[in-house]
Amino acid sequence: MNDTVTLEFDINDFVEEFTHCFTGECRVNVLPVLHRIGFVSTQSADLSALLAIILEVMQQPLRMQRGMLMLYDRHSDTIFIHESFGLTDEEKGRGIYAPGEGITGKVVESGKAIVVARLHENSDFLDRTQAHADRGRANASFICVPIVRAQKVLGTICAERVYMSRRLLEQDVKLLATIAAMIAPVVDLYLIENIDKVRLENENRRLKSALKRRFKPSNIIGNSKPMQQVYEHIRKVAGARATVLILGESGVGKELVASAIHYNSPYAEGPFVKSNCAAFPDNLIESELFGHERGSFTGAVATHKGCFEQADGGTIFLDEVGELSLANQAKLLRVLQERTFKRIGGVKPIKVDLRIITATNRNLAAMVEEGTFREDLYYRLNVFCITIPPLRERGSDVITLADHFVTRYAAENGKSVKRISTPALNMLMSYHWPGNVRELENVIESAVILSEDGVIHSYDLPPSLQTSHESGTVNGFSLEDKLRAVEYEMIAEALKNNGGRVGEAAEELGLTRRMLGIRMQKHHISYKPFRSTSPLD
Repeated sequence: MNDTVTLEFDINDFVEEFTHCFTGECRVNVLPVLHRIGFVSTQSADLSALLAIILEVMQQPLRMQRGMLMLYDRHSDTIFIHESFGLTDEEKGRGIYAPGEGITGKVVESGKAIVVARLHENSDFLDRTQAHADRGRANASFICVPIVRAQKVLGTICAERVYMSRRLLEQDVKLLATIAAMIAPVVDLYLIENIDKVRLENENRRLKSALKRRFKPSNIIGNSKPMQQVYEHIRKVAGARATVLILGESGVGKELVASAIHYNSPYAEGPFVKSNCAAFPDNLIESELFGHERGSFTGAVATHKGCFEQADGGTIFLDEVGELSLANQAKLLRVLQERTFKRIGGVKPIKVDLRIITATNRNLAAMVEEGTFREDLYYRLNVFCITIPPLRERGSDVITLADHFVTRYAAENGKSVKRISTPALNMLMSYHWPGNVRELENVIESAVILSEDGVIHSYDLPPSLQTSHESGTVNGFSLEDKLRAVEYEMIAEALKNNGGRVGEAAEELGLTRRMLGIRMQKHHISYKPFRSTSPLD
């Protein structure tokens, strides 16, 4: 059986074949279904009713494992999944192609059916939906037939299953091609009447799916014990409607935690509106949060909806809430108590239904003692508190995060950076990370750009990590500094590659054992830590 076959059909030449049965499956049984499809398409032109019949017959008599009807939006030049079975909503949202892209794109581009005998052996198979990440159906075949009317491709019908008989596969290809031809007029009418609606619904579905994947707690990087406690708090509070206060140093990822809470909460279908209270001067923050009416002050040329109004039905995230003045704290307290507010210059109270999440790197309890933060507001905000640990307290999460950022920025910069060397890892682990995850991300992005051999070395890291004092910095490297760093790096790598065996490491470096010993002594390197490491990184 060929890997890929492109086929054209006369839709009237296959009825005779349906009288034969293969592997206990008789395609003659689907002839009444074809009659139903023809009846619905001529009587009501209801695409939803047709798809219900088609997907049912694909799942039951045809025993397909997955099935998709995809539509082609000529305006945006995209092909997307309109209806399917065997896919989750997230997988469905990812199934977007351009003409010529992947198997589906090639069917739309050529207007001809494509049959792939073994899906995972085909180079055109992109797995854009990520439904095959586990490679669980390596022997499955894939059928994709075009929906064509007046020589215009409107979309495709695609299906997947394991076949033991080539003849049964050919029968199903012809059957799906017949169904596609029968429903083409209805699909054409549907696209004409609903294309804008279809495009907007598909984009909305795709964005929501992407956001849920991005912000679910399991996708926050790190497995250290302190972060496990954070995950548990997110899990417990996400399903509730309580106000949440997130505490932590700058750069630890407070916004990411707030997003994870929102997208796993009862408000997930609503908007997620973010506002940084430190980003606006005191005289503008009220307008930012609560909005203003036209003409309420100089420059108010139009009515403006504030963040609270924009977040109605969803979640508002107020970052750096400790920076609010006492006057604005009083206004925030009123919203927390009553869930109502007025725009600046407005007279009509506006009621909102939303969840409030706040965050700060300040010590609010101490500010209450000092009189710079309202005590009543503090207790209103501190219903459920999550404290995010600084990176220096997260142990091996530093390495996990570093590897994650290496993968991301290598892809973004088109570089083949595969790993971080042992000396560089030691430097990352020994640094105190005052800027937390944000600083680590910037360090790795810079190192990826500097790397020249697919490995991030210690000398690719910034000067603040190169010095023996954690917080010390220098303006740059001298030639001697660079040579010393390279020599240290090469010795450490050779010892690691050879399990701490000095003689073999010396041979790899082209040195005598005595010469290597002298240089190890100069760099204060002992062979003992490398005895427990594996020969290969």
